[in-house]
Order: sequence, then C-alpha cells, then structure tokens
Amino acid sequence: MKKLPTPCIICLMMLTTTVTAQDDKQGLEAAFAAVEPKVIEWRRDIHQHPELSNREFRTAKKVADHLRGLGFDEVRTGIAHTGVVGTLKGAKPGPVIALRADMDALPVREQTGLPFASTVRDEYNGEEVPVMHACGHDTHVAMLMGAAEVLATNRERLAGTVKFIFQPAEEGPPAGEEGGASLMVKEGVLAGLDAPEAILALHVWPNTGGTLAYRSGGFLAAADNLRIKVVGRQTHGSSPWRGVDPIYVAAQIMVALQGIPGRHLDITKGPAVITIGSVHGGVRGNIIPDEVEMVGTIRTFDPETRALLHAKLRSTVRALAEANGATATVTIESYAPVVRNHPELLRKMMPTLRWAAGDDKVMEASLITGAEDFAFYLESIPGLYLMLGVNDPGVASGEAPANHSPFFDANEAALITGVRTLVGFALDYARVAAADKPM
Repeated sequence: MKKLPTPCIICLMMLTTTVTAQDDKQGLEAAFAAVEPKVIEWRRDIHQHPELSNREFRTAKKVADHLRGLGFDEVRTGIAHTGVVGTLKGAKPGPVIALRADMDALPVREQTGLPFASTVRDEYNGEEVPVMHACGHDTHVAMLMGAAEVLATNRERLAGTVKFIFQPAEEGPPAGEEGGASLMVKEGVLAGLDAPEAILALHVWPNTGGTLAYRSGGFLAAADNLRIKVVGRQTHGSSPWRGVDPIYVAAQIMVALQGIPGRHLDITKGPAVITIGSVHGGVRGNIIPDEVEMVGTIRTFDPETRALLHAKLRSTVRALAEANGATATVTIESYAPVVRNHPELLRKMMPTLRWAAGDDKVMEASLITGAEDFAFYLESIPGLYLMLGVNDPGVASGEAPANHSPFFDANEAALITGVRTLVGFALDYARVAAADKPM
C-alpha cells in the first residue's frame, strides 16, 4: 500500500496547489484588461445585427472566424443549423469541459435608444417582425468570444480541452423546425472522443452589476408550450344565441386556468405558472367568429406537479367548452426540463466564482420561473448555470427592465466578470476533478 504523506506535508501540498492556482489566475489580469474593450465592441456589433432562431448566419460566421483566427484545434459549423463548436486543447493533459453561449435574438421592437440599437426586421412564422437582442444573448456570445481569446493566448496554463459551444435557437425554433440545445445534443456535441464531462453557461439578468447568482439543484423552471383552440359556430354579433361564441368560452377558460395553480396544486412542492400570452379570434366587432386560438406557457419545478397540472388543464378546458356547446383541443409541447445545478460541482467551484466576481458579489438566488434549454445538456453531464447581474450602478434588482423587454440593456462594465467566470471554470476544473481521484 502506498504510504500517505504526513499531515503537515499534506497541508503544505494543499497550500502550494491553492497558491499556484491563484497565482496563475492573477497572471491573467493583463489579458482580461486587453480583451475587455473587444468584448464590448463585439457585443455592440452583434446587438446592432440581431438574428432570429435558426437564422444566426452572420453571428455564426463572426464567431467561427474569430475562433479560427485564434488558432483553435478544430472549428465546426452548421451544427443544429447555425451552431458553432470550437475545440481548444491545453498544453497540459486533463479533462474535457464545455462552455456554452446562445446566439439568437427575439421578435421585439427595440426602444432602448442606444446608439447601436437594432433596426433589423425579419420574418418570424410568416410575419414580418422587428428583431432585438432583448434577452442579452449578444452579451453571451461576446463574453464567450472573450474567454476564447484569453484561453487561446494562455494555452500553457490550460490542463485539458475546452469545447466552446455557440448555440442557436435557445428561444425556440420557428414553427415546423427543430433547433436549440436538444438538437445540438442530438447531433453529438456531448458525444465522441472529446465528449465533455462538465459544462458551464451564464445568463445576464437585471440584478446588481457584476454579481453572480447561483442555486444548488433546481434553479430554472421546466417549460411547456401551450396551445388551445376553441371552436364555436359563427353568427351575427346582434344575436349570439343563434351560434356558439368561442370568444366567450375562451374568456372563461383563461380565468379558470389561473385557479389551477392556486386551488388544485400542492404549492409546497414548488411554484407553478400558467400564462396565456396570445389570443386570436374574429375580424369584426359585429361578427361572432367560428374559432379562437390561445397560445401560452406553463412553468413548473416538480414532475408530479407538472403531470397533475397538465391533466387538470385539459379537463377544465374540455368541461368549459362542453358546457357552452363548443369544442376545444389542447396541445402541450415540452420546451425544456428543469435547469438543475450539480450541487457538488457548485460547491467545489465556489472559490472560482468568488475569484471571478468578488466575495461579496456571489449570492444564492431564489427559484426562477424562467426556463432555459441548457437543461438538455444537464440531462447528460454535470454543469452549472449562473446569472450575471448587469444593472447600472445604483440600480437595484427589480428596478431595471427585465429580459424580453424592449428596454432591456446590459451594463457593459459587468461583462468582464462573465469572461473571468468562464476562464476560471476552464482553468480550475482540472484541479477540482483531480481532487476527486483516490491517492
């Protein structure tokens, strides 16, 4: 049996390893300072030229050209339509990990007034729409490009391999198409000889600038897309008794759905939300139409609660339609499961997060009812999903426009914290993984 070092030697070895790792990252301060203005420039360019899901052609080219210019070992394009995956091998042996950024924008008309605001218009599901990076994916791409540059120019510090995943269609692909993280996984980004064993992603949100928010275990909600079609019988608006009014039925359904989370679910297992965000029916004020279509979203954190909500929603819609002489169909399609941070990985990477943001800027967050298809990566490998605060100085959480708002913007001074987090994870993971191996 191999003799273990004496306790004092073990302490000395641990101290030496910690100091060395810390010194290595301190030596990168000049690299962070050099890349910061580039990150801001890239962010503004991408913000001014947003692209919708599965249509991120310009953004993908910009990313691929950048990675090739850095001398990456491999740059693959066209994954899941427009995705880019770059592979960077360090000078020292070690594990494979992945860093991910999403690239797509939203059909939103920008109202920020920024000098680099978007004026882009494009087609979304057959309609011409304005396009805006209203969720901050422009910053995600820029930060990961910055991390790629820092790591590529400091390969001698890197133990192992980093896969840089630039993902399309996080917001969901257009109707009739596949896309997003599920398609990236399906097309093999987590498989093969260079399969990563852990993954990290960041998302900007309206919290104190430069903060990193985390939660162990379940963090972001599972999301389902909801579509309800109510069919009645068209008639003149002056004599509704001669037909079946689907608008009246739809109104009853919308009100009744809000009672499901509050009156039919055990909310101690986790929150649940049903939202109807789109209603279409009719063409004139004096014509009762044949049908109404409602589109919405469902958010849950517990599988049992999710199944019960689906069943209660279907029975409620069916009963209300039948009571009014109408018919209704309910379509529920899964968008993403719950985003779950790996508890042990989070614990071990906490010193890295504190180094990246500062001890007083790393904080535990509450559950977030937003959803993210990053959850599909986490079904295969351990990972972390962190929220990077991007409010302006003096603006508290809840006071700035939220993601998906036409007024959403990011304090660019906070982006370097994101770069530091991505780089720190890549540099420290090998040491954290090695600590798990028996002596």
